[in-house]
Amino acid sequence: MSKGNIGVTSDNIFPVIKKFLYSDHEIFLRELISNAVDATSKLKTLSSVGEVKGDLGDTRVRVTIDKEKKTLTVSDHGIGMTAEEVDKYINQIAFSGAEEFLNQYKDKAEAIIGHFGLGFYSAFMVSKKVEIFSQSYKEDAKAVHWSCEGSPEYTMEDTIKSERGTDIVLHIDDEFSQYLEDATIEGLLKKYCKFLPVEIAFGKRKEWKDGKQVELDEENIINDTTPAWTRKPADLTEEDYDHFYHELYPMQLDEPLFHIHLNVDYPFNLTGILYFPKIKSNLDVHRNKIQLYCNQVYVTDEIENIVPEYLTLLHGVIDSPDIPLNVSRSYLQSDNNVKKISGYITKKVADKLAELYKADKDDFAKKWDDIKMFIQFGMLTDEKFYEKATSFALYKNLNGDYATLDEYMDKVRESQVDKDGNMVLLYTNDPDAHYTYIERAKAKGYDVLLMDGELDVHCMSQAEQKREHLRFVRIDSDTIENLIRKEDTAQDTYTDEQKEGLRKAFEALLPSAEDKLRYNVTTEAAAADALPVFLTQNEFMRRMKEMSAHQQGMSFYGSMPDSYNLVINTAHPLIQELVGKETSEQVNEEVENDGKKETVVKTVYSLANEDERLKQLIDIALLASGQLKGEALAKFVNRSVELL
Repeated sequence: MSKGNIGVTSDNIFPVIKKFLYSDHEIFLRELISNAVDATSKLKTLSSVGEVKGDLGDTRVRVTIDKEKKTLTVSDHGIGMTAEEVDKYINQIAFSGAEEFLNQYKDKAEAIIGHFGLGFYSAFMVSKKVEIFSQSYKEDAKAVHWSCEGSPEYTMEDTIKSERGTDIVLHIDDEFSQYLEDATIEGLLKKYCKFLPVEIAFGKRKEWKDGKQVELDEENIINDTTPAWTRKPADLTEEDYDHFYHELYPMQLDEPLFHIHLNVDYPFNLTGILYFPKIKSNLDVHRNKIQLYCNQVYVTDEIENIVPEYLTLLHGVIDSPDIPLNVSRSYLQSDNNVKKISGYITKKVADKLAELYKADKDDFAKKWDDIKMFIQFGMLTDEKFYEKATSFALYKNLNGDYATLDEYMDKVRESQVDKDGNMVLLYTNDPDAHYTYIERAKAKGYDVLLMDGELDVHCMSQAEQKREHLRFVRIDSDTIENLIRKEDTAQDTYTDEQKEGLRKAFEALLPSAEDKLRYNVTTEAAAADALPVFLTQNEFMRRMKEMSAHQQGMSFYGSMPDSYNLVINTAHPLIQELVGKETSEQVNEEVENDGKKETVVKTVYSLANEDERLKQLIDIALLASGQLKGEALAKFVNRSVELL
């Protein structure tokens, strides 16, 4: 038996492992299983080139728990190690500048594990003692037993081991007794080892029989050694892809809309399958669904630094040996391979969507509402994706017809270009609330888009910035004549005093101003067949308020009250009657005051206020915009009956 000190230039390695890896202590199992799988894969490679003779026999990796001894053991039948190899790979973890390295990264656990062979040493995060029993595949090699109790001191001696391979025995610290529970270990194995290329066995398979679980003689195999992403697309059916999707996400009831099979070996290695799920709303709920693997070993599902943010809405698997098992966020942000992978995935996704749209526009349109948010999110956050997406991003009108922006603009070009050469695209986010405005637009021969998605306002603003002479306006933001002005505004013949009298009369009867609501009364000669009084809302301010709900730094707009224009249509006969156009600007009337007769000048304001129809007109305008509710609505109904 020999004793010695592990070849590190600092005694601080074990405290660093114990302390700074605590939050990630469960990865010890992943590291040990990965080593066992590597040893088994190397054996198979040596066998394929003739360096290992005969049948390899059992190559499963096994995980066992002994609750009495408080041990967790990972066993493989791989290449094993000689005493010299244990000394080289386990004892000699010294490296140039070790102390400087530990000091530099002591607060960044993920940057330490995985470097310089320290993956094995993650076992000490949960163990008070670790033993290795190993028998090399090499002929005449003696089995070796290595033992260490979490300090630089170790013992190593010859031993007897009947089978080729390595057993790593962890004497679990009392503080981490959860790692002696079957359910905990099975959960970790399924999380990290579900798709490893070598079978992982843990306990016996169980099945329900007569209302209880019965243990079978058959071993419980944790993993699928040939998951769909490792196979050739030509060998897979649509059913295979769907089955794998539900294997990844057992609780997901919806079928994916379509998928992309990734496979590239230059200038980096990458395989995987990405699925497009149905995305209706709520950007955050679907994130962290892409799983990152390294040679079929699970790494993480927090992949924001590996793919663009909008792609985190997709589901599926990415596997690349060029991304280490343990990496820091700063590493991901600066690594050139990661940047190349991100660019490649973006291009593949965009190309797939363009291909689907080109192949079958009708089928793509049927899926549009389910993938719309994903594509819009990508266009808003990734310039390269935006450039590609303009060829397949769709707009839907109230008839349910879909078209790209270019296609739609060509469709309405003849009718919806104003006198200044601007293309004006009308839209609504609530067809029922805007019914009156929509009907006025249709009467003019205009088309109306349905834009009721969470990101629609942002996308309209982006399109306006990208294209000159393009404007989106909501159907209720002004009179239809003003939305798409074909000629200069018609002038009325009212005097300033008359218009001021009208404004005062209406202002006096409007609902009291609230913190979140403001009304501004204006006059305009719209059209004789338009409503006599109607509400409009400024497009810019309303859009800023809507965008502030989803965008940081815009809270100023969100805190502002909703502002509406109450427009008095001076071209309507009812308004002309209220003003008294048929008589004069003012009326002289004799009244008796204290027995004396006096002449009183009645202005437009007082004449209008005497007409009970004035309040009715205001309520009609509020009703058309969905703002007449409660007591005010009840009064309107009663007044309508009286007027009838």
